[in-house]
Amino acid sequence: MSWVTHGSETKYSNAWIHVREDQVTGPSGDGIYGVVTMRHPAVFVVAMDADDRVCMVTLDRYTTGLSVEVPAGGSDGEEPVVAARRELLEETGFEASDWTEIGTMHALNGIADATEHVFLARGLRRASSNGDAADSQAEEGITAVAWVPFAEVLRMIADGEITDGETIAAIAYAGIGLARFS
Repeated sequence: MSWVTHGSETKYSNAWIHVREDQVTGPSGDGIYGVVTMRHPAVFVVAMDADDRVCMVTLDRYTTGLSVEVPAGGSDGEEPVVAARRELLEETGFEASDWTEIGTMHALNGIADATEHVFLARGLRRASSNGDAADSQAEEGITAVAWVPFAEVLRMIADGEITDGETIAAIAYAGIGLARFS
């Protein structure tokens, strides 16, 4: 049986998200379903340097506290690769010459309509103007930027030091794309 939507009501909306409550009939009968829709797709950047290290940022998230993640953010309506370039620069102060989209995923698809694009960035160099990155890092709650060997990132995931689901999925995409699992 497929889902049938009988009605929908907006409960909350801002520049980034839209929250609605739907009256539905689903596999277990009639009920309500809350749905969060992201206004624009998100991007996640697995930036790897010539020494096989991944650029990781530590953020102080309002919802969960300190979190180790790959650089990421909203697309603000621009093309995903343009957003990925901007996010890498803003969050780390680095630019990349080689960009490959390695996957698309959907965050929290049980409650959300949130498309996310994952990119592998290589050919990294520090941007000539780093002042903007420092300001952006402070604004976004970034407390550290670190270059971590790929195998160490996998260990951090296994040990529960990295718990952000999208970061874990982005690293999995990179591991698959690079045929690297250690």
